[in-house]
Amino acid sequence: MALDAIGIAGSGMTLDQTWLNAISDNLANVNDVVSPNQPAFQERFVTAQAAQGTDGVVVAGAPLGSAEGQLVYDPENPLADASGYVRKTTIDMSTQMTDLIMAQRSYQANSNAVDTAREMYQAALRIGEN
Repeated sequence: MALDAIGIAGSGMTLDQTWLNAISDNLANVNDVVSPNQPAFQERFVTAQAAQGTDGVVVAGAPLGSAEGQLVYDPENPLADASGYVRKTTIDMSTQMTDLIMAQRSYQANSNAVDTAREMYQAALRIGEN
């Protein structure tokens, strides 16, 4: 049972790490701008699904958000077109920060579950020593 718990929590940690990487990428590019004729940075997402044949989870995909972005008037920007517009991503910083907190806490919870299961497994092995 403890080994199952380690595998389940471990799969959760792998998913959480992928989620954290996507969030980090989004936050690193939240203020990126390009010329209006180029696509905006596409927000990264992570989708999960139950792992086949186990109780764990796997990354089902890593879809990208829209490359449309939004046009912003910024005539001082060297990337601006003749009308003074640049294309900016539509990533919302507060949503990313909320997701970051959730992903970190999920990773911590799964890590604690692995540690607890490992301790239970080691305690069970020590029972036979006495």
